[in-house]
Amino acid sequence: MVSPNLNDSDIPVVDFDKFLQGSESEKEDVAKQIDKAFREVGFVYLRNHGVDNGLVDECFEWVCILFQLSLHTSSDVYGADRSRQSKKFFALPTETKMLAPHPPGGSHHRGYSAPGLEKVSQHQYDAGEIAKLRETPDYKESFESGNPHDAAQPNIWLPESKLPGFKPFMESYFTHCSNLVHLILTALSLALRVPAPGLSPTHSKSLFQLRLLHYPAMERAQLVNEARSRINAHSDFGTLTLLFQDRVGGLEVEDPNEKGSFRPAPPIDDAVLVNIGDLMARWSNDRWRSTVHRVGLPPNLTSPATKKIVPERYSIPFFATADMDTVIDALPGCWDEVGRPKKYEPVTAWGYVQMRMAALYE
Repeated sequence: MVSPNLNDSDIPVVDFDKFLQGSESEKEDVAKQIDKAFREVGFVYLRNHGVDNGLVDECFEWVCILFQLSLHTSSDVYGADRSRQSKKFFALPTETKMLAPHPPGGSHHRGYSAPGLEKVSQHQYDAGEIAKLRETPDYKESFESGNPHDAAQPNIWLPESKLPGFKPFMESYFTHCSNLVHLILTALSLALRVPAPGLSPTHSKSLFQLRLLHYPAMERAQLVNEARSRINAHSDFGTLTLLFQDRVGGLEVEDPNEKGSFRPAPPIDDAVLVNIGDLMARWSNDRWRSTVHRVGLPPNLTSPATKKIVPERYSIPFFATADMDTVIDALPGCWDEVGRPKKYEPVTAWGYVQMRMAALYE
């Protein structure tokens, strides 16, 4: 259910510009605010985050073209905003998008995935249980890319002639988001008093994932009756996630004080939503929360008397994880021998992430 007792302001909004350009005391204050948000909620909105708003808008233009026109839908379904059809990526025909197919399984997470291929599961690894979950696949399509210098997971791009400019733009956008991740890691290092050089070098290879997501329009009844899902309740499994949303809404975050109760996490203009993943929660000895979240009905469609069609939704998450050989063990400031002993055995970042990825596709 959606909690009636929570409101949008329960996820703190922090002005990150004071960390980027402020005094040392201002930087410490911002670091403390982010630390507090991650301890209490697991999420924080960052304003003035350093990724230019025009660049974010341009990325959404590419996303729209990739997905939109190939569905051959009418304006009755998608509403009045038809101007986006002049934009770039998800509007390509399916046969064109399949020129950059996501490989089978989850070990090479790159390229295009058609609606229904992926099914999010929350800490579920039994093959039989995963098969049951996949009977109601997530109704979305996606395109994944990563660090262009990552030889272990090379990107899978469309031929340049099919979508000129797409590859260089996404590589540039990747760099901007990667820089923001490293700045947030520096802020977290300051909050914990992690000795120099802090957490950023543990992500030195920037083994990150830029994901373009499109949730097609669908009948409201299908979502309410669970005949289809967008993304079921889950936590992310890396260290940090950046999320840029369109204005449709639908993201919900679990109430940290009431399991199974969710509240909206609406888009805020010119802000990025940042959340902790499972590896970072483990690394912090559960000081920071890896909060469960999902995509459901937009807030304006929760009443049965509203529209019968749930509008399409676009989002751009950017998933960060540590270098594959990084040993995830409790960080300084997150444990002590008396009151806060270590809860988890050490694990490498890559081994854990690959186990989680396999459950999505296999």
